[in-house]
Amino acid sequence: MKILIAEDESDLRVLLHDQLSGAGHEVIEAENGIRALQLFQSEAPDMAVLDVMMPVMDGFSLLAQIRETSDMPVIFLTAKSDETDKVSGLRLGADDYLVKPWGRSELLARIEVQKRHIKKSDNVESVLVSGNLWMDFGNGVIKKENEVLNLNAKEYHILKFFAENKGKVLTKKQIYQEVWQDEFVYDDNTIMVHISHLRSKIDDDSHHHIETLIGIGYRFS
Repeated sequence: MKILIAEDESDLRVLLHDQLSGAGHEVIEAENGIRALQLFQSEAPDMAVLDVMMPVMDGFSLLAQIRETSDMPVIFLTAKSDETDKVSGLRLGADDYLVKPWGRSELLARIEVQKRHIKKSDNVESVLVSGNLWMDFGNGVIKKENEVLNLNAKEYHILKFFAENKGKVLTKKQIYQEVWQDEFVYDDNTIMVHISHLRSKIDDDSHHHIETLIGIGYRFS
């Protein structure tokens, strides 16, 4: 894949480049958010690994710009482990979050998870209609009425999993393992943030697609 990395510390940027290129990825580099935005617009990367604290434009602002036109996977790298920063990134549409210093194997594993999501999405050929939603998972297009929705990768895969299991009760563990491709660690907040953000995009006054079953999970109805 072509991966955009944005990191203002040159030694960390070199480390990222070596780790990702050594794993066979094409890497494009930026030292600040503005340069990263320019490369995103000109190079059309498949994925981005972004530092949060950068000069000129920080990672949160950069992600907001990216999400205006793209749902490509975005992983944040940050020195901050505070939960508030993680939630802020997830609300803006980040797909994953790593705290510095990161392990090489962990970073590559998380990138592989996002890569599998992209491939899995590319291999699906189905169109589903539910109320005001038109979902073409083969081409990655989701519409509400006639409006194309801008979902980030996690929101897209949550909706796809719900739609494929319409009417079935899905536990938080099932959702986490399917979407995050990882063992479930009790983390209500991560799932709740993404589902809340997804609901704000797909629901309206007359359509409420995702039902919460307290203490059990969710159902797409």
